Amino acid sequence: YFKEQYTFTMILPRALLSIALLATSSAFAPPSSHPRSASCIIHSTTEAAAVQEDVASNAGDRDILIRAARGEQVDRTPVWLMRQAGRYMSAFRQYSDKYPFRERSETPSMAIELSLQCHRAYGMDGIIMFSDILTPLPTLGIEFDVVKGIGPVISTEVRNDEDVAKLADVADVDFDKTLPFIREILGTLSKEAEEANTSLIGFVGAPFTLASYTIEGKSSKHCLRTKKMMMADDDGSSTAMATFLDKLATMIGNYGCHQIECGAQVIQVFESWAHQLSPKQFEQFAKPAAQKAIKIIKEKYPDVPVIYFANGGSSYLECQRDMGADMIAVDWSVDMAEARKILGPDIPISGNVDPTILFGTKEQIEEAVRECIDKAGGPGKHLLNLGHGVMQGTPEEAVGWLVDECKRYKGKDA
Repeated sequence: YFKEQYTFTMILPRALLSIALLATSSAFAPPSSHPRSASCIIHSTTEAAAVQEDVASNAGDRDILIRAARGEQVDRTPVWLMRQAGRYMSAFRQYSDKYPFRERSETPSMAIELSLQCHRAYGMDGIIMFSDILTPLPTLGIEFDVVKGIGPVISTEVRNDEDVAKLADVADVDFDKTLPFIREILGTLSKEAEEANTSLIGFVGAPFTLASYTIEGKSSKHCLRTKKMMMADDDGSSTAMATFLDKLATMIGNYGCHQIECGAQVIQVFESWAHQLSPKQFEQFAKPAAQKAIKIIKEKYPDVPVIYFANGGSSYLECQRDMGADMIAVDWSVDMAEARKILGPDIPISGNVDPTILFGTKEQIEEAVRECIDKAGGPGKHLLNLGHGVMQGTPEEAVGWLVDECKRYKGKDA
């Protein structure tokens, strides 16, 4: 299942670069024991010959994801996976079992290695930076940690107008000063992506999601504190929610621009808490803030595609037609054909294989891939992804089966 997108002439440089990366990160983890990794770096003579024969057909792989995200029809359906760099990989767990999340995501050598592991093994059509949607919060004076077994924990309280007023001025944010590791991580990954003939994906959290995480202080089942602030805003007794969302929208838009300046070629905006919102609440609070962040990115970098993903937002997909993003990603709870119908033929779409299918058989996974591609309009008509992230415990070979089938599939009539 090893990817044949690397040309024969790139095999030796990639092998040497991988050895250099391992040397750089050897202080942080033992050598990888992942069974696919070595094979995808050093091919047999037969495999190398096959790769050489496919050079012409792979020439467009470098930007196939970017072109698809812009809405261009491409010669096959490109694929990447949310949480493709994750704990389902044994090589990844050599780091996650030993080092705290922020140390991994903010130490360039480790973040770079964790970003690259899955691409070396499976050859998705994009490398995504290993980071977190909460990473830019400290630029506003909001402190957080990611605690193993608990998740994100935010220690800075934001509950009212006074708390919002205490946050840093967005105009004073200097990402290179507050988050110096981002430039080094993306800069190195940009070179890696070019040498690997693939794209580099950056990402940000949407304003409502970051506001909710901050207000609740951690993951929340009912998001009650946030909704109380929304209701206070609605009845005019407080402006804290609206002000906080506006501040976050500006910061996030600027952060997306910063990632582009550091090397990202595509930006995905994650509305991870969309499931907490009714259609009316989405229209009133989350949507305008996300639109503002996206507009900041698109006004400065109009040629860089932006993908918007509202997890749990399929019940109000019709509200997402005018987000201002180049592409809408949909979750697994909506049928792809229905999502395509709701959004219309002119809005590029991404998604939406159920992540749990990766616990199925090879045949079931391949069938799900073909069905999703067909319902999206056929090969080359959308960007394949899961309808949520790769789940912990997912069999590693299953990810390879999905990626392989997506790249192989030429349509029902082929």
